[in-house]
Amino acid sequence: MNKEKDDKKKYTNKRWIACPIEEEYFGQDRKMGKQSRKEATAKDRSKYKKTDREKFQKSEELHKNIKLSKDQFLSGTVLSIKPEGIMVECDGKMFTCILRGLLKKEKRQEKNLVTVGDIVLFETNNPGEGVIAHIEPRKTILSRADNLSRRKEQLIASNIDQVIITGSVVSPALKPSLLDRYIIAAQKGGMEPLIVINKIDLLVGGSKDEEFLAQENELYQETVRAYAETDHKVISVSLMTGQGIDELKAAMRGKSSVFSGQSGVGKSSLINVITGSRQKVGEMVDKTKKGSHTTSTTQLIPLEFGGWCVDTPGIKSFGVWDLKKEEVEQYFSEIHACGSECRFPDCSHRNETGCAVREAVEQGKLSLIRYLSYISLIESVSQEHLRR
Repeated sequence: MNKEKDDKKKYTNKRWIACPIEEEYFGQDRKMGKQSRKEATAKDRSKYKKTDREKFQKSEELHKNIKLSKDQFLSGTVLSIKPEGIMVECDGKMFTCILRGLLKKEKRQEKNLVTVGDIVLFETNNPGEGVIAHIEPRKTILSRADNLSRRKEQLIASNIDQVIITGSVVSPALKPSLLDRYIIAAQKGGMEPLIVINKIDLLVGGSKDEEFLAQENELYQETVRAYAETDHKVISVSLMTGQGIDELKAAMRGKSSVFSGQSGVGKSSLINVITGSRQKVGEMVDKTKKGSHTTSTTQLIPLEFGGWCVDTPGIKSFGVWDLKKEEVEQYFSEIHACGSECRFPDCSHRNETGCAVREAVEQGKLSLIRYLSYISLIESVSQEHLRR
């Protein structure tokens, strides 16, 4: 009885009826009845009953395209995604595909449903054309937080062995914090990170600003030293002198690799040398001293010496997807180890008294650039990202 009174109270101050005549016949009970039906539907357990379970499972499988007869479909690899369609390779043949409508209706956190490297099942109606019905489970995935809302996961590439995190010195300047974000994204996605620092020939003269050159050289040396101490492999390369190119090829042999990094660091130029392809190469923008975007689409390129290579569009910022504040420290092994000696167990290593990490940084026992990268990432994930 009390529940009935409470329910009526909810609607006492609201007029849900379209006109006074309707109100005279139905009163407030009409809306209350609708609300009751909603609550009853939410509590309905019939889909879990043994007699009805099969019916609901069939409906879900049809919608999610999980269980398919593979004999009815072709299996292929997504090589690139272009305005004209999704380019899928199957038995040496190329197919321009679109996504089946049911796949688009699924509620997902991914901004893009399909990405380069995906293994897909598709059917063909016309020669050279296909409709993707199913995306196979991904073994590894490189992704980032969507730049606009940060509420969607933007897939970059899948089923990749290693991420070649490309940076450069001088033009554009080295950004260790961006390298660290890529390292974390690679590790979260199940891939090995490999750091490549390009354009090291620019550190040896040729710059009008000697002070800037000295600072960049010091930053480069400290970066290499810091990553060596944390067991992250670094290859320094130069397209002008050829230094490091053979070492990079050896690291890529027999593996699928994705090149990622800031715009203008020379990813496409490196791929051209390694693969013999002709990817479009950009130049530095004098006004901003930043690289221009030249790669507009992600694509999978076969290597003559075995393996695959993925070129990705350059970015200016990189948000790690689904990274929680309490998880950040575990990706900075040296800070995590030192943090066990802090005075407080929940020390953030920013301004607490008795912080062993800050003390180690001041004494030169921990890398300053790695510490600053850690702080930057903590502050980033602490912010509440609102839709712009």
